[in-house]
Amino acid sequence: MSPDTPLLSRLRAVLADPSDADVLHTDPEILAAHSRDAAPFSEAGTPAVVALPRSAEQVQHVMRTAYELGVPVVPQGARTGLAGAANAIDGCVVLSTARMNRVLEIDPANRLVRCEPGVVTKHLNDAVAEHGLTYPPDPASWESCTIGGNIATGAGGICCVKYGVTADYVRGLDVVLPDGRRMRTGRDTAKGVAGYDLTRLLVGSEGTLAVVVGATLSLRPVRSPALSLLAQFPSLTAAGDAVAAITAAGLVPSALELLDRATSQAVADRGHSMLAADAAATLIVESDSDSHVGPGRELTAMEMLCKQSGAQNVVTATTPEESRQVIEARRLVTPAIGAFAATLGGRPTAFIEDVAVPRSELAKFMGTIEDIALRHRLRIFTLGHAGDGNLHPTVVFDESDADELRRARTAYDDIMAAGLALGGTSTGEHGIGTLKRDWLTRELDPVGLELQRGLKRLFDPKNLLNPGKVVEV
Repeated sequence: MSPDTPLLSRLRAVLADPSDADVLHTDPEILAAHSRDAAPFSEAGTPAVVALPRSAEQVQHVMRTAYELGVPVVPQGARTGLAGAANAIDGCVVLSTARMNRVLEIDPANRLVRCEPGVVTKHLNDAVAEHGLTYPPDPASWESCTIGGNIATGAGGICCVKYGVTADYVRGLDVVLPDGRRMRTGRDTAKGVAGYDLTRLLVGSEGTLAVVVGATLSLRPVRSPALSLLAQFPSLTAAGDAVAAITAAGLVPSALELLDRATSQAVADRGHSMLAADAAATLIVESDSDSHVGPGRELTAMEMLCKQSGAQNVVTATTPEESRQVIEARRLVTPAIGAFAATLGGRPTAFIEDVAVPRSELAKFMGTIEDIALRHRLRIFTLGHAGDGNLHPTVVFDESDADELRRARTAYDDIMAAGLALGGTSTGEHGIGTLKRDWLTRELDPVGLELQRGLKRLFDPKNLLNPGKVVEV
């Protein structure tokens, strides 16, 4: 749709809200800024208009109008996603919920919070902390990503090994359907099995079934102070053995992060004093146990298991400051990879991938990724949540080099294939979007895939809400 078509003119006229003249935007810079999320390898179009509503009623107005006119709508949050789920298509309405950013109610008695979708995840946690409560899901981008985006992708995080993922905390949703109807799912009670679980269906649906305009989330008491340890191993197998031993012993760390050789080297090069540069793998463990055992004794037990598995360099924190230094090694991963990427020249890109395998296959999978990196002459930095088998291989390449770009794409496909071959899944927490749509068709059996498409048709018979994402109908 070009800017001067009669259809677009009508769309602008109908969507123009006299109570809020700043809802619609057609400035080319704003359109470009809202054209895509953070995923590489994914095509993005140019929207006809960006809508920035401040209320659920305005969202309904946008959805009804677009539905009547047959115009696609692409929902967006902070655009921190890594699968292309928020990418615009040509001529669409981009519907950003970023301005709907109010925490509506904190209910300490029932450990609930009600909020709008544009609330930044960290801001929500800061708000409930004043009541001695916490919202545990902690995606890496929690300082900028929004609750609506977390719900759309079913986001995870570092602490999900102990505390679970976004889906475990969504008690109910307020949503607008593609035709503009509004619906409430879930309930405020701790228990409830009346009817199909539409809340769980919508969490992780990536904006293809409905637009979230409000959420009721469960909370927990503030976590106990944590202590951490760092252990380095001569082989990936030894690190995998340590993870298995910690799990088998019934210990429940609040974080269990694994870095491969390339990532350990990059963090050591960044100047972290606790890391030996020649280790094959680094395990970072955190305990916030509030049982009678306490984090200190739990950490000591995990230290012993790491040493029994062959750890050669173990640093166990005894104070909060030492723990902060240990965790700093994990926080340094992104800047360390960025520093390496900056040495490439051209147009360096660091693509953070997301794939999960059974915990028992973790070490084997990481070794396979190292082989893939060698085969394609690339640097791939693998880190991940070892406690649940969710890895984030990060392929670093020069996007302006056509051959290197081709090798990076092939390496990405090889990683996905290897993960599925080990009984894994193509995404643990980033979602499908457009980037992994073809891989979803390989992961699901034909009956399951047809049911997925049937659900999309049921919610969105005109295929206007985020079309082409997750499944094609």
